[in-house]
Amino acid sequence: MKDTSKENLCNEQVFREFYKHHSRNLFNFMYYKCGNSEQASDYVQESFIRIFENCSKIIPSKAKSFLFTTANNLFLNVKKHDKVKLSYKEQQVSDGIEKEDPHFILREKEYMEQLQNAIANLTDAQREVFLLNRIDDKKYREIAEILNISQKAVEKRMMGALIKLREALGDNKV
Repeated sequence: MKDTSKENLCNEQVFREFYKHHSRNLFNFMYYKCGNSEQASDYVQESFIRIFENCSKIIPSKAKSFLFTTANNLFLNVKKHDKVKLSYKEQQVSDGIEKEDPHFILREKEYMEQLQNAIANLTDAQREVFLLNRIDDKKYREIAEILNISQKAVEKRMMGALIKLREALGDNKV
């Protein structure tokens, strides 16, 4: 992408270039955070809308950082809301009795929950690094550039993620 430090993001052509250059990376980043391509697309779209709405206030050299921060904040707000909904739902389920109780279904359900929870219980930072490295085959150096952190921080997050996953999965390794 050409240097837009002297150009304004409110310019349609500059914004279009900015979108073309960053939309795919932002989609991948959000996909690894939420694990759902439709949600990731929604976060990308909403982030670019917010960039455009605030284009006159954003310094073009800081636009990428603003974009990724905006998307991350959108994700965190939704996660916070989901936790509230989940706790409410769990409270209602514990008040009632589930009628389906075969042993096999229970074991299968427990395993799937354990697997999902193992990844979900990683910190957001650990999950990002783990998925970017293992799914997208990004090197630690590339991840550090994407997340705007040091390579040592990436290594530390990955080590923490692997330790937590081993503890959570025990003998049921994926």
